[in-house]
Amino acid sequence: VLDPQKLRLRSWVNDEPRQDSHTSDMVFSVARIIYDLSQVMVLDPGDVVNTGTPEGVALSGRFPYLAEGDVMRMSIEGLGEQRQHVRQGTVRGS
Repeated sequence: VLDPQKLRLRSWVNDEPRQDSHTSDMVFSVARIIYDLSQVMVLDPGDVVNTGTPEGVALSGRFPYLAEGDVMRMSIEGLGEQRQHVRQGTVRGS
């Protein structure tokens, strides 16, 4: 990745577009996020850092929250794509 502040971010839920943005729209730069994390933990090559969404999709109120059975797909330009299947969780230790 030549410039982590110039990457296209896209997401879909059940193949419905939810986000089409860029890392340049993030509140904190990629460098700042990595710096802050490295102050409290060791980051190794291959580690994945989830930064959330630049546009605050969940807070916009435009879309329902994820539900069991939903399929989330996310892509970052030059890095690839991942797919997550939403399942109901359980609370441990209660």
